[in-house]
Amino acid sequence: MHDEPADAAARRAIVPVPVYSAASLPRPDLALYLKARAGARKRDEILVPPREGRCFRVGAGQFFRITCTEGPQVGDLNLWNAHDLSERFYSGKTRALHRTHLSTGDRLWSTFPGLRPMATIIDDTLAWYGVDEHGCSVHDVIGTRCDPYTQHLLAGTDYHHCCHSNLTRALAAETGLGLSRAEAHVHDVLNVFMCTGFHRETGRYQMKASPVRPGDYLEFFAEIDLLGALSACPGGDCASVHSSDEAACHPLKVEIFAPERPPEGWRPPPLNGYSGGHGF
Repeated sequence: MHDEPADAAARRAIVPVPVYSAASLPRPDLALYLKARAGARKRDEILVPPREGRCFRVGAGQFFRITCTEGPQVGDLNLWNAHDLSERFYSGKTRALHRTHLSTGDRLWSTFPGLRPMATIIDDTLAWYGVDEHGCSVHDVIGTRCDPYTQHLLAGTDYHHCCHSNLTRALAAETGLGLSRAEAHVHDVLNVFMCTGFHRETGRYQMKASPVRPGDYLEFFAEIDLLGALSACPGGDCASVHSSDEAACHPLKVEIFAPERPPEGWRPPPLNGYSGGHGF
């Protein structure tokens, strides 16, 4: 430990500012999205079994909904450009542009060099939860996904139904890629329905039982053609454990809806306009 400098209090008292200006961030017109959604018809439905993962495809201008079905259950979501797996969901930049937990009106942004909206959240039945007394909220872009490598590091055991492995198997089955090639495309997730935060004193990442109940859902508008993968987490509602067979787990449902016509004036967002010169 080092002694505090004489001006330690003054340094701590500096008022923080947002890293990125929300005023300059392009915002979706939710009213137009919801108008298009009102006339949409279900095109497909995928049931994700407990402790498993499944892929789904959504066309640009369509909607997809993730629903809690039989009991409290957390899901880990990956998204890719359906035509180019190298463009995928960028949870870190999404967190920086929005916040640690997402809800209605927030967008899921893609990796460099694309850096464009992949999907927009248009409805969230858990938006009422807010931030609780423990500093926790729902639908986080903090956690990376439970994985067999960390499980082995901490417990010394091989567990094959961590969300990372579930997503890997799902992507391999959907695309025909081998496991090793598919695994390279699996990335940090949106933790759908998961209730998490940071301990106010220690700064440790923490989780608690999700407030999700059967019938709750999170719904998105696909800004580009998407390939998605969802894992029904082996932690169930993540009340105490994950990466094990101890928790009660339930299926999750993904529904795809196609509107009669896309939102008025909407076009799929172009790739980011940066020149790519990097100063050379």
